[in-house]
Amino acid sequence: MSNDGGSPEKCREARRRRMEMRRVGALPGDAQPPQPGSPSRAEKRREKSVGEGEGGKRSRTVGPHASPRPPLLLLNPSLSSSSCSSSSSQSASSSGGPEAPLPDAPAGPSAVDPPPVFGSVSLSGRSREMEDAVSLQPGFFSPGADGASPLHFFAVFDGHGGTHVSALCRERMHVLLAEELRRVSSEGVGGGQITEEGLTAATVRCFRRMDELALASCACGSVGEPPCGCEQAGLLSQIVGSTAVVAVVGRDRVLVANCGDSRAVLSRGGRAVPLSSDHKPDRPDELARIEAAGGRVIYVNGARVLGILAMSRALGDKYLKPVVISEPEISFTERTPDDEFLIIASDGLWDVLSNDLACDIARRCLQDGSQPAIAGGLGEDGDRVVEPDASQSYCSVAATLLTRLALGRNSTDNISVIVVDLRRR
Repeated sequence: MSNDGGSPEKCREARRRRMEMRRVGALPGDAQPPQPGSPSRAEKRREKSVGEGEGGKRSRTVGPHASPRPPLLLLNPSLSSSSCSSSSSQSASSSGGPEAPLPDAPAGPSAVDPPPVFGSVSLSGRSREMEDAVSLQPGFFSPGADGASPLHFFAVFDGHGGTHVSALCRERMHVLLAEELRRVSSEGVGGGQITEEGLTAATVRCFRRMDELALASCACGSVGEPPCGCEQAGLLSQIVGSTAVVAVVGRDRVLVANCGDSRAVLSRGGRAVPLSSDHKPDRPDELARIEAAGGRVIYVNGARVLGILAMSRALGDKYLKPVVISEPEISFTERTPDDEFLIIASDGLWDVLSNDLACDIARRCLQDGSQPAIAGGLGEDGDRVVEPDASQSYCSVAATLLTRLALGRNSTDNISVIVVDLRRR
């Protein structure tokens, strides 16, 4: 062997070629061997260290066709969405594929308030028939104005003489009110904002339409004209009616519309504040109205209109028109940070429990729970169900304890209770 073949330079060259051949054997099938003139591993390490010092990720594409590197950005959770968009192009360049945007940054707090937490209980008690009905409709109407929060509908209907009027109210009242509110919103000014006057007018029309439906309904369940000709038509259907106490809860105020002797009571700062007044035949103003309409109040197991009905206002009761009217009394209450909860219940509760005692019991239940988080219940379409959370159960516990106490105090009527948590969150 000649001296040229054994020179140190040729030995180093042969060793370098053998190492490159071993590296080629270890590469995947679609990988290409390094081309002459490509940077050595030491040079790559130096470039990598420089790239990481400048910001981390860098392009693997080398040679004359390499695309320019995008600006390097530090990925920080506090970056705005525009910063995240810029860094996404950098990541796509590293992979050699098309640009794929990163997931959007988490949105901030919703501008729309979540619905209130609530719970309800409705039972027949010691009565043979269950004539009460409860309607829970969170988010039943959303005003069209920008930034306007949805309205939430809660109502108790205490039927008498039968079940079909209270059941009809449960199915239709919130639908009619939503229709009237949409009408007011479309006719109003100010970007669709609904004023108290508009809300009052919509509620009055809703009760009037609901009363017309009740008068056109039959105990068999049919509604409308011509009158039903079944066996239950006639007097059996004409003496059937229902009370209605409706609470429409908004972000800034609470509307309560009452027709009959069911009741809504607000707990504010540890005090019970009644938001409705019972329509009893012996209430001075109601007594004067009844007598002016040609009716009489006869005391038969308490004051009764014509000795029959123990309330002076109700939906339905065709036999007692026009003495018994369906016009609701409406009140507005501005919400404050001291507001705790709202109790809406039939007279099966209020006949044996005072406002103060009922609020004390509910307050203890809610104080034992955590701050409310998510509402639950049925939506407007009737098939959207939200899983109850811990504070939802505390509202239900409060309603349950109130009904049990009413039973323990020998309430003989149906008992329906709704507890709505009004604490800000």
